[in-house]
Formats: sequence, C-alpha cells, structure tokens
Amino acid sequence: MALAGIIPSTLRRRPHPHLYEINTWSWLERMSADLGRMIQLEDVPDSTWDSIAELGFDIVWLMGVWRRSPESRRIMLEDPANFPQFDRALPGWKPADVIASPYAVAAYVPDARIGTWDSLDRVRNKLHARGLALFLDFVGNHTALDHPWVREHADYYVQAQQPDFESNPSFYYPVQTPQGTRFIALAKDPYYPPWKDVAQLNHWNLGTRAAQITELRTIASHCDGVRCDMAMLLLNDIFQNGWRHLLGDTPPPAQEFWAEAISAVPNLGLLAEAYWGTEPRLFALGFDFAYDKSLYDAVRDANAPQVRDHLNALHPYQNNFARFLENHDEPRRPEVFPNDRLVADATLMGTLPGMRFYYQGELEGRRIRLPITLRLAADEPIDPFSAALFQKILEITKQDVFHQGEWNPLEVIPEGDNSSGNLIVYEWREQNDSQLNSQNKLQNKWKVIAVNLSNTPSQGRVRWPANTFPAAHYAFHDELNEVTYQRDAQELRDSGLFVRRDPFQAHLFDLTATAAAPAPEK
Repeated sequence: MALAGIIPSTLRRRPHPHLYEINTWSWLERMSADLGRMIQLEDVPDSTWDSIAELGFDIVWLMGVWRRSPESRRIMLEDPANFPQFDRALPGWKPADVIASPYAVAAYVPDARIGTWDSLDRVRNKLHARGLALFLDFVGNHTALDHPWVREHADYYVQAQQPDFESNPSFYYPVQTPQGTRFIALAKDPYYPPWKDVAQLNHWNLGTRAAQITELRTIASHCDGVRCDMAMLLLNDIFQNGWRHLLGDTPPPAQEFWAEAISAVPNLGLLAEAYWGTEPRLFALGFDFAYDKSLYDAVRDANAPQVRDHLNALHPYQNNFARFLENHDEPRRPEVFPNDRLVADATLMGTLPGMRFYYQGELEGRRIRLPITLRLAADEPIDPFSAALFQKILEITKQDVFHQGEWNPLEVIPEGDNSSGNLIVYEWREQNDSQLNSQNKLQNKWKVIAVNLSNTPSQGRVRWPANTFPAAHYAFHDELNEVTYQRDAQELRDSGLFVRRDPFQAHLFDLTATAAAPAPEK
C-alpha cells in the first residue's frame, strides 16, 4: 500500500519560493556511477537531501519520474537527426544510453528505473522533514503513442480520416483498435511540426477531461505540486485554433479544463510552462506560478528598458512568475549568460519576486546540455566562479525579507550622463516606517538591489518616496562585494542614492540606520 497520507503534510508555503529542478533519471545515473552501485530514488543519501535544503530551496521538482515509452525510445534511437546532440553530450554513446522522452508518458506510475509509489512517498516524507515540497510532472496535452488509452480509448484523442492521413502521413499515427484503424493526430504546438512520439489528446472530449482529472488526483496524492507541461495548449481558444479542422462541429466545453482540474485538486501547487502572453489567463484560472519567458528573453538580450517595462507591468502578477536562467528546455546558462555578465543576471533573477527557479547543474556552471532522451551526460568539472556566486546569492536570499518582505521597483534618474536607463533598481522591505530608527530592528529587513544590464559603465540616482529615511544616517553594506558605504539621510532624501556600476555588475545592499555621521570619502 502506498504511503501517501500516512504522514500528513504540514508544510507552510513560503512566498517567493526557491525551486530546484532535477532531471531524475540522469541524476540517479550519475549518482550510481559515482557510488559504484545502482541507485534508485529511495537510495539517495540523506546527506544529498540535506545539502539541497541547506542551500535554501523550498521545492524539489523531480522531473521525469513517470513510466517511459518504449515506442518513444525506438523513435528517438532510429532518427539520425538526434545523433549530433547525443555526440555532444556523451561522446561514444551507445544505444543503451538512449531513453524515452519524459514527456511521452506511458502511464502515471513511477518508472521502474526510478522506483515505486511507496519509494516516491518515502522520498516525499524525507523532503517534508526538511521543509521541502515535492513537485512532479503533469503532461496534460498528450500521451505516449503506446499509452493504453490510444488503443482502449481512441476517442480521447484528436482523430483524422484516412484521406487526411494519406495526404499528411507524418502528422498522424495509425493504430489498430477494437473498432478498427484509427488515425491519431500527433501532438504539436501551432508553430512547430508535430512531436513524433506523442498523441494529441482531445481537450474538448468530456471523457478525456474526466480521465485526465482522475490521473491528476492520483498524482496529487503523492506530491505537493505539479509542473504542467505546455499548459497554454489546453486553453479552449488555443486548442480550437490548432485543431478545429479535425473537430468538426464539436462545441467547446463551457469551462476551461484548468478550471475543472484546479477545482478537483484545490490544494495542489501548480506551475505552468506557458508562453505567448497566456500567463495572466492561467493565473486567473488558479495557477500559482508560470514561466516568465518574456523576462528571460529580455535579460538574454540585455534589454534593460524591456526588463523595466516588464517588471512595472502586470504588477499584480509579479509574485506569480517563475524566473530562471535555464531549465531543461533552454540552453545551458553559460552559453546564454556567460560568466562575464553572470553577476548582474544571476543577482537579478535570484532576487526578483515570484518563484526563483534553478536547474540541476546550473549552480556548478555545467556547460554540457543533456538531451532529455539520453540517460547521462559526460562528466565535467565545476566552474569555481559560478559555484561561488550562486552559493553567495542563495545564502543571502534565504533571509526572510526576500520571502516575507514587500518588493518595490525604484526610480533611477540621470546623474552626469544618460546611462541611468541601464540600471534596474528595486528594494525589499520587511518592516513599517516607524521601525526604521532602530538599527537592531532594521538588520536584514531592508535590501536594495541595483543591477547594470549593459556592457557599459552606468550611473544614476535612486529615488525613494518622501519620508523614507527618518534616521540621520544609513549604512549600505554590499553583501555581494563585501564593502560598506555610509550615507547621510538628507542626501538620500534630497538627491537620492548615487549608484555607479561597471558592465554587468550589481549591488546587493543591506541597509541599516546608524548613529554616526558618514566619514568623508577620499
């Protein structure tokens, strides 16, 4: 009997959580190689879970625990177009190193390589004992081609007629069912060719919806949240735009799928992989978090005005975005955000509101991108610069102010030149203004972050609302660079805080009120 529910969850959801994504299969393979024995999920040493908790993470997303599809593996292995990426990740790879995609789910039960329901529940309880929540995958848009539903419930899928198949055979999967041959549509999003190893579910079919929600209830009994793959594809209008030509006169359901699903599992945390500006719609339906790909793109392009506009817009939803520098779908961080700009980029993504999202290997500066259909990547050394910087940022952002405090963007005005637009500045505050006169109460309760998102030195004056600085003097201790600046409150009130940063550098200030006047600067 599965252990779900034996140890009730008493986890308190922390605002602005830190999530750590683990590619479960490859993680266990690497651990097995390092320890010289086969490691399944329940064999992971307690010290490993301890180290994740000590870094300040709140959520572990074990990506890819569900049963893999033999058909998906066959398709991956027989397609020569996959071989170059396999060569890059694991030179000398063999067919045994190729596995199925974790997003071609053959059944929502743990894969035999990973473990069992009982072992998954034991791991969840270990995470709970350390204050960590467990997230798993929910792939609502499609299933593996060899999922039992394909033959037993072909009506759960989008289907075509034989002429459609004959005119576009690469878009459909012919399957023999008790009712005869069915031509199941291969899943796709509107902008790309079909995924070759997955079948498109019909989200307008009420039986499909009921079956999906039953699966989601089962998953919810074994975890605290799910990352929902390509969540926006299940929205009625997007589904209609992609599949109306095969749906005939089927009317759209009165309710969105996600509204029904969230009603069925009201206490399950939900993270959406979502794009195309659909995030606010998913928040309105009940999602807790959604990928912030728009911010990722703007930071990648070092487009400070676009970053600022994005952070100033959608203000009610800033706490709901998941900020990341990489995940399993994106290139590895050093390729996009190299070390010479990492201080700015990592400080920004690690201190904004919302979910702070880190991927396995990111903290160590890994460069090899592992295809999700390969069991293991070649080993590589840790990058000391990346490891030290991420450790510092994670240690600082453990502090309650980054979780319980209030985030406010701050205005930066020009000072001496026109470079102030390159600076992104904001604060975190955990106390009322009446407490600001007390240095003891202020400690670790007021942070100011200033990031230069450009390749040129940039400067400006940071302005606050009136009555922000009631004490006489303030110390600005830069926790990133271990230097302290003393400032007179009158200057802060009248002119603002002068900030100058070199290209792609940052300040992460801890503010305290001080009794002494600032010493003259040399």
